[in-house]
Amino acid sequence: MVLKLFDTYERKIREFVPLEPDKVRLYACGLTVYDYAHIGNLRTYIFEDILRRTLEYNGFQVDHVMNITDVGHLVSDADTGEDKMEKGSRRTGMSAWQIAELYTEAFKDDLHQLNIFEPTKWCKATDHIQEQIDLIRCIEENGFTYSTSDGIYFDTSKIDNYGYLARLDVEGLQAGSRIEVGEKRNATDFALWKFSPAGEQRQMEWESPWGIGFPGWHIECSAMAAVYLGDFFDIHCGGEDHIPVHHSNEIAQTQACYGTNLANFWMHGYFLQLDEAKMAKSSGGFLRLKTLVDKGYDPMAYRYFSLNAHYRSKLNFSWKGMDSAMISLNRLRTAVFEWGESGKPDEGYLTKFLNHVNDDLNMPRALALTWDLVRSDLPAGVKKATVTEFDKVLGLRLAEWEPVVEEVPGEVLALVEQREQARGDKRWGDADALRDQIEEAGYQVRDTAEGPQVKSR
Repeated sequence: MVLKLFDTYERKIREFVPLEPDKVRLYACGLTVYDYAHIGNLRTYIFEDILRRTLEYNGFQVDHVMNITDVGHLVSDADTGEDKMEKGSRRTGMSAWQIAELYTEAFKDDLHQLNIFEPTKWCKATDHIQEQIDLIRCIEENGFTYSTSDGIYFDTSKIDNYGYLARLDVEGLQAGSRIEVGEKRNATDFALWKFSPAGEQRQMEWESPWGIGFPGWHIECSAMAAVYLGDFFDIHCGGEDHIPVHHSNEIAQTQACYGTNLANFWMHGYFLQLDEAKMAKSSGGFLRLKTLVDKGYDPMAYRYFSLNAHYRSKLNFSWKGMDSAMISLNRLRTAVFEWGESGKPDEGYLTKFLNHVNDDLNMPRALALTWDLVRSDLPAGVKKATVTEFDKVLGLRLAEWEPVVEEVPGEVLALVEQREQARGDKRWGDADALRDQIEEAGYQVRDTAEGPQVKSR
């Protein structure tokens, strides 16, 4: 069955065919670990997890690489301001190295709670300084760089189609730019290597052929992706904010050194919005996964919430939406649990599900199909087996869930037994009165084929 994915570079949905038979090389931009991940960041990683699961569901072996940016990401896309790691260090009172470790581990914990597969390879920018220097030297030898007082810069005017990924109007940007160009030749030029300020020792700096300093943000991903996946691989992912700058610059660097666009497909997840505004750390008060958990939400409820919107559409976060997601998830979990033993999946439903996920990861339709199955008159075992197959992509851990066993007080259990006796004797009025007593005690009773189930209200 054909898998179709939207390619940002071509601005269209294309049939996906791997560059190597049965194998997919996938690179995803990881977190800049100067702070915790917010739930907007995590929406992007849920999208990338769905992509990976869909590829594996189609029978591909996925070589998934994700970087950790722990140096070189400046607060401004114009290559000005301080390194975010240095800023985070000042904010926390810890060293840049300490906060990198702290926030990396917190990020991995968030991924685990959301049932997001870890990449097959993690790579940290600070572990690959030499590879970044080597790539800069290649770009330099091919005539695409120049030097200023604060670093080595990439000359974007030497790339004929610079900014094509974002459809940038480069001439318009140059003419009307409000960017502080300084010594840069063009407003769109960017730093490959930044020099440490004179008379100042940074926490993170290295020797290079050009002087002591640190790599630019964009060179990190180009270098590490090429190291582990080659200079032209299948799919490169990230958030939509990466399109106009970070990913456009990655492509330019790779064209300058290797003559390729780095990836055959470029895919981007769209923003999570809070009150119609992009969720970002710079605005302060961003929501973490821990924030949701502290408010009583299961992390899987946020994953379910995210699946309700297509990855290429903006999603507005609301507590009402989270409540709805939690209710729906619990209903789905309960249904799967109560279906009992699994049987053989329904091939018709599996085909429909594969059609939806292969249609550019259409998870809203996949979820709707899941509820169609729940409401169908298929045998319980067939439904359970089919939904369990769906969950290989949904990733909601449905088969693992079990209801919490409550300690019900003895006096309540006695009322339940009396009610069962009344029902057996067909004393319906007494049974109703006993149900009322049970509810007054703060519990509710549900009659099932296996007997009464009691839980707190």
